[in-house]
Parts: sequence; C-alpha cells; structure tokens
Amino acid sequence: MPATFVYDGDCAFCTRCAEFLRRRVPTDAEIVPWQRADLPALGLTRERCIEAVQYVVPGRPVLAGPDAIAALLRASRSAAWRPVGGALGLPGVGFAAWPVYRLIARHRHRLPGGTAACALPPSTPRP
Repeated sequence: MPATFVYDGDCAFCTRCAEFLRRRVPTDAEIVPWQRADLPALGLTRERCIEAVQYVVPGRPVLAGPDAIAALLRASRSAAWRPVGGALGLPGVGFAAWPVYRLIARHRHRLPGGTAACALPPSTPRP
C-alpha cells in the first residue's frame, strides 16, 4: 500500500493545492480527498481530517499539517522538491510552520480559489 496524502475535498483552495501537487510534485503517494478515502483503513477520523491534511505511510506514525506536506515533498521522485520538504523540517522553519499553517487554514476561504464553502465550521477546532 503506497503512502496517502489526504486533504479536504470540499474546500476549493485545498483542492487547488492538491491539484498543484498532482501536476507538479511527482510522487507515488495517492492524493485523495478525505470525503472519498477509507478513513478507518488509513487510521484516520473525520475530525482529524477536518483539522489538517494528513500523510499516511503504512507502519509509520500519521503526520498532519505542515509535517504531512514536508513528508510528501521529501518522498517526491523529483530532486527539486525533496530539499523543500527537508527545509520545512529545519528547526526555525518547523517552529513557524504550524502557526502559518493554522493561519492559512483559518482564512482559506479568503485565499485565491477559496469560496465560502472552504470556511471551517465555527465548532471545529482550528488547526
């Protein structure tokens, strides 16, 4: 079973980002919206997927948010993307990655490609 990168398929901004990954980042990972994924088989919950993107590799801990993005980039078949993924894990960058990810997640409905449907529900814990 290959790695799986799970994103919010109801969010236009997230979907555009996933399409970018599919087109530009050569990877063996399956990139799938959580709404079409077999979440129990992946060891995920709906709540976890609403909070952040997820990267699942069988036999390894599940990674979320910027850690998931970094892992996907590090696993790329392209030598150009692997260092970008590695840079996301550097101490200073990694420290800032989660706050930046949370900021983007909170405002994704206002970003290019975003729509009102992208807004996180008010009762959902913010990533």
